[in-house]
Amino acid sequence: MEEQGQQQPQPAGVIAPETLKSALKAFKKRLKLTSLDDDSKLGRGAFSSGHTGIFAIRPPNQFPPEVWIELCKQGKLRDSGHGLYELPKGEQDRV
Repeated sequence: MEEQGQQQPQPAGVIAPETLKSALKAFKKRLKLTSLDDDSKLGRGAFSSGHTGIFAIRPPNQFPPEVWIELCKQGKLRDSGHGLYELPKGEQDRV
């Protein structure tokens, strides 16, 4: 008999929704911090404004590559090539 509160083990190849959610949250946070860091660098012109346009980053390495591939399949990320990922076009303005 099964006790309540215990989760069934996930079949091989299936990633838990909680893992995907926390991975996407970590990705968005890293993207935001990377963009802010780049925008704050010295050497920008006095009259330049706005952000530089960093949209693709290397994802956090706390999560396996399968997580990022699954998020791409779900349409929550886009693979930019060379190990870089970006948010879909509609999501980029919200970060």
